[in-house]
Amino acid sequence: MKQSKRIKEATKLVDKAKEYTVEEAVEKIKSTAKAKFDETVDIAVRLGVDPRHADQAVRGTVSLPHGIGKTVRVLVVTKQTQKQDEARQAGADHVGFDDYLKKLQDGWSDIDVIVATPDSMADVGKLGKVLGPKGLMPNPKSGTVTPDVAKAVSEIKAGKIEFRVDKAGNLHAVVGKASFDAQKLVDNVNSFLAAVNRLKPSSSKGQYIKNVAISSTMGPSVRIDKTLAASIH
Repeated sequence: MKQSKRIKEATKLVDKAKEYTVEEAVEKIKSTAKAKFDETVDIAVRLGVDPRHADQAVRGTVSLPHGIGKTVRVLVVTKQTQKQDEARQAGADHVGFDDYLKKLQDGWSDIDVIVATPDSMADVGKLGKVLGPKGLMPNPKSGTVTPDVAKAVSEIKAGKIEFRVDKAGNLHAVVGKASFDAQKLVDNVNSFLAAVNRLKPSSSKGQYIKNVAISSTMGPSVRIDKTLAASIH
């Protein structure tokens, strides 16, 4: 695949053989994000775990201190009128029950997160084949199945993200926008890595964090020192 002049120039600024500090990596990302739009900054972490074992399937949430730079669309599914009112007051984009269950069944997915009250999960669970592949199924571990829908919505809107290791042992997450101040990106990256470190399975042997890299939408990947990453708590 032929690379553009911009990509070639950006790639020259990054030493592929080097592992940078978080601060250095962020500076590289900001200097190479030259697209005409505000590029998203992603982080990828390769873990020394075996996700086939339930006790090593690393999964969690973290509230990034500066958000991710985009509006997260939240649907709250609940039968209770009071909970519906609380969800709307907290800033939920969509609130309801039967009408939204039907829309979801029909393939509607113009949302990023679904929050559900425990009493609604018997019905929401029936949509597993529809919501599961899209990563939209509410889950107690991620805080999206809860009676306190107002708190859940507020946290998600403020920058709470969910992450989950894939079959290959990798984690992927959005940690901001290239337009963020460097320190804000550093704070978000550090918060994410601290959350990952806190979730290290006791059954995981050997090196836990094997590789870490951040990248912007159109820029080159920048590696972060894995030893430093593993020390962030």
